[in-house]
Parts: sequence; structure tokens; C-alpha cells
Amino acid sequence: MPSNDLDQLPVPRLPIREEDKRLFASINGFVHQYMSNYDNSHDYQHILRVLSNTNRIHQAELKADPSASYDTTAMFLAAALHDVGDHKYAKPGEDVEHQIANTLLHHGASKELALKVQTIVKHVSYSHEASNPQGVALCLEQHPELAIVQDADRLDAIGAVGIARTFSFGAAKMPDLPMGRTIDHFEEKLYRLAGIMKTASGREMARQRHEILMEFVGRYHDEAELSFELQ
Repeated sequence: MPSNDLDQLPVPRLPIREEDKRLFASINGFVHQYMSNYDNSHDYQHILRVLSNTNRIHQAELKADPSASYDTTAMFLAAALHDVGDHKYAKPGEDVEHQIANTLLHHGASKELALKVQTIVKHVSYSHEASNPQGVALCLEQHPELAIVQDADRLDAIGAVGIARTFSFGAAKMPDLPMGRTIDHFEEKLYRLAGIMKTASGREMARQRHEILMEFVGRYHDEAELSFELQ
């Protein structure tokens, strides 16, 4: 993308330290371009929604506990970068292990901030937590920002938007399979997300979106049921 296009890209107005706003704007431009290589289940609009969810949860958590302290720069950078290097889209030979830190350093972040954001991002995904719950629990103790970013990302996987994203991903990655295979993903993963939210506000938002999932799947099965037998 030409630099003048990046200069015109709107930057989300978020409660980030004043001295870090230029860095965030630069990362925002990078993410906008990077995510254009993904299908629309994991595009820049997904990043904007996760940033928005992060902001909502952060505000709600501070309202519930004004003494809570979060590194908002690290938190919002992690939300913006959480899908960079995603294993589902990684190219052969791509160095995804250090990609987050290297990207941040390239854009002017301190080494301390770059490593902190990389650590948070590494522990965001559902699959990583399923395979290494102890590691995620330890990271949550060290970096409370992780709880908010995890919940923000998982909220975008459920509810009406989550349903749309699931079918978009299925069409992109499994074009030869019937839609019913995509429905299987609801039971494999999506139904579980509401029960593993980390924040009180995330749990409440997830409860509402989970109900939408359940209603949709019930209606889908009703409408997809054939009125005859196949021989």
C-alpha cells in the first residue's frame, strides 16, 4: 500500500499513552496491509472489532474495579497484532515465533514492549490454551491484559458476527465440503467459548452471544432437515 494511503487510514482512538500513539498508528497501518492477505473471516475488520471489544471490556473492568491497572499500550497493540503469524495462514518457512517482536522493533517499539506484546499474543489463541493451559494461567498472572484480549477475540467468534465469520472461513478453507461441516465447528469450539471467558464483562457479553449461536443452530437443523429419505 502506498505511504499516502497509509497516512489516510483512520486510526482507532483508544486510551493509549500519548508517547505511544505514533507507534500504534504505524502498527495500525501495518496490520491493515498484512490482514489483506487473509480471507474475510480474519481481515482488518475483525481486528477493528477485537479492538472495540477490548476497549469495551477494559472500560467495564475499570468501572467494576477502579484500582485495576493495565498497560493499555501493550494491550491494544496485542489486540491489533493478535492474528499476525496465525498458524492457520502461515507460509512455509515464515518465522512466526518472533514475528510480533520483530515487527514492533521495526516500527520503533522498545525491546521491553516488543517482548511483552509478543508474550501476550502468543497466549491469546484458543488452541494454544487448550494445549498449554498452565502456560496461559502463568501468563495471565504476569500480564492481566491477556484476559481482556482473549475475551475480546473470542467474543468475535460467537454471536451473529461469529456465525458469519465461521461460514466465511469454511468457504475459504473447505470449499469442497458441505455447509454442514462448518456447523460441526460450533460443537467443536464455539459452544465452549462462553464458558472460558476470563473477565466478568466478557462473560456477560458472551452469554448473550452464546444464545444467538444456540438459536441459529437449532433453526439451521430444522430448515436443513430433508422431508424424504435418500436411497
